[in-house]
Formats: sequence, C-alpha cells, structure tokens
Amino acid sequence: MPVPFEALTARPSCVRCRRPASACWCAELTPVETATQVVFLQHPRESRVAIGTARIAHLGLSRSELHEGIEFAGHPRIEELLARPGTALLFPGPGAVAPNALERPPETLIIIDGTWPQARKMVALNPALRALPRIGFMPRKPGNYRIRREPDLHCVATVEAVVEVLSAWEGDERRFQPLLSAFDAMVDRQIAATAARTGPPRRRLKRADPWWESPSMPDLMALWPNLVVVAGEANAHRRDSPVPGSPELLQFVAMRPATGEVFEVFLTPRRPLAARAHQHLEVLQEMILGGRTVAEATLAWNGFLKPGDHLVGWGDFAVQLWAQESWQPECEPIDLRIVAAHRLKRRPGTAALAAQSIGANVEGPAVASGRAGAAVRVMSAFIRRLLEEQRAGSGQLQPPGGLQLARLG
Repeated sequence: MPVPFEALTARPSCVRCRRPASACWCAELTPVETATQVVFLQHPRESRVAIGTARIAHLGLSRSELHEGIEFAGHPRIEELLARPGTALLFPGPGAVAPNALERPPETLIIIDGTWPQARKMVALNPALRALPRIGFMPRKPGNYRIRREPDLHCVATVEAVVEVLSAWEGDERRFQPLLSAFDAMVDRQIAATAARTGPPRRRLKRADPWWESPSMPDLMALWPNLVVVAGEANAHRRDSPVPGSPELLQFVAMRPATGEVFEVFLTPRRPLAARAHQHLEVLQEMILGGRTVAEATLAWNGFLKPGDHLVGWGDFAVQLWAQESWQPECEPIDLRIVAAHRLKRRPGTAALAAQSIGANVEGPAVASGRAGAAVRVMSAFIRRLLEEQRAGSGQLQPPGGLQLARLG
C-alpha cells in the first residue's frame, strides 16, 4: 500500500506543492489557461530535488501534464503525445528555432526537466523526442534561480523557460506572473532558511569516480583529433534599450587543439551596435564594423570545419548565437563546463578559474582577438590538462602539442 507523502516527511508539509508548510508557495500560484498544452518529462532524480521548478510550472498551467522517467518507449500516453502533429520539443540544439519564428505555436510543447546532463541523456535515449521539431531561445533577461547555479548566464529555470516561450506565443506576459511569483517566493524563502540555519548540512555528497569514468562524460581522448574549441561574442543591448531583437553574433573564434589551427571572423552588425560593444569584446571598433556578412562568415566557417568535428564550448552560448544565423553543427556540442563540474566535484565557475584549479598552463601567445580569443586559449589549455590527468590515470597516450596559426580576418 503506498505511503502518503506527508508520512515520509518529518515536518508538516503541503500535499499540493510537497514543500514544508513554512516554505509553501501555493498562495502565490493561480492556474493559468493556455492555448498550447505543456507536457513535462522529468528525470527521476530531478523529481527528488526540493527546489525544482517543474512542479510550479505544472501546477500553474491548467493544460499541463507531468510524467517521470528516462526512457518513454512503450509509455502509451507519451507515445500518443509524441505522435501527434503539432508537437514540438523545447530543447536547444541542431535545428532549433526561436519561438517567434514559428508561423503558429505548436499544439503540444514537450519540456525536459532535469540537469543538462540528465536532459541530454533523456533526449539521446528517446528517438521520438529527437525527431520532434525543436524550439530554442535566448532569454531576454538573466534568470532568478539564485539558489541553484545554472551552467551559463543565459540558462534559466524550467518555469522561467515556460513563461518566456508561452509569453512569446500568447503575447501577455502578465498572465503568467503567478508562476514567476511562486518561483520568486520559493527562492526568497530558501535563501532566508539557509541564512537562518545554524547546524551542519543535512547530507554529504559521496566521493565520485574519476570524471572520465562517468557514462555521461564525452570521451575527450578518443575525440581529440576532432575537437574544436569555440567562443562567441554578441551585440547585446541593455534590457531597457529601445533597440529591438535578440543578441546577435559579432565575433566567433575556434581552435582545433590537436593541430593548433585557428579560425576567427567578425560579422558586420545587422542592427545598431551597442555603445560599448567593442570595449566588452576588447577589440577595436573598426574590426567589428569591417566584419563580414552572415553569408560570407558562414561559408568561411563551413570551410574550416571537417567531417566528424565536435564543437566544445563553455556552455552553449556561442553555438546558440550561430543557430540564430541559421547554422547548426553536425554533432551535438560538448559543454566543457559540465565536464569541469565532474572533474572538480563542484560548480566550476569561469573557465579561467577551473583551469587554474587543476594547474593548467593558460599562459602563451594570443590565439585570436579579445575576450573570445582568450576564452579559447584557456579552454584549450584546460582540455590539455584534463587529458594529461586521464593519461596518467588510464595509461593512454598524451595528445600531441604544437601550435599552428591559420586565422581568417
């Protein structure tokens, strides 16, 4: 006989949100009707995360469903939903389009809920999910998930992603404010409770295996000849700026560490240039204004790539900027920040801090201009150091060194 949820908790809890009574956010949440049906597929481990936000979104949307699992082949309801015409997947990657680029919203939107490694695994294990049209977006403002570190600044909580997309389709963000109010209340109360806590943490994380032994980690040693480290910079205006549109790609830098080949290109701004863009990129403004067209840059970039190349970035910001210009990678990019988290057994922070933490040698000549060039140099050094550790731990050969420069101006 199933045990009631409240019997599993030591403190009085709300049976609706499953949070302790002192942390309940139900009072802030009023269900919202939507034209699009939203279906959450939640990883089992994420379902045990008390500060997850999919339940807020599910309870806040009248036409929503929440299903827990990893593989959904043979699941009657999920198979029915995935087979429907007009079903789309909210997930970045090859072929993803912005919400406002659709002629009409999908009838059903599938959302994966879990950490990025968990979400990627779920997509990889479900061919029917991979076959769906994909929707991706760059958030208009940073997220408020202050109690849980996201892989990158442009990543947001599940409930924030839902509000962003549905607001774009239904044109009235104020209707979805109850979802964000409940989310903000949860965040504020969790911060207050943490600050008031005087005892030790409730649990300790067990010691993990070496990062390269994790089944969710890419085999960097085997992929070494085809790794291409990338970084991109954008023309991004302030949130209160009257200039319309999303951040656009201005500079893109790539390096193939196995050979030292470097690619660098500037793209001519397609909308007014942000006032301090060149200072943020740490390059001369003339380099930006003298950049190439999207078509020219894309042609040159495709000429640099080789079959089987795997892009590596600190998050997916650079790849998403390219995706907005209608370019998609051949293979799913590798998020080096996730690899760094496995290696460090903690949140890695910036690429420079992660590289410094493991003794990577980030000194040396610039490989390209500005911040993007420095980021590529640091990430390449970090990968080399990771592979040195893997070689020492597994007895494999060290990747070759050397630096050859073949820059595209």
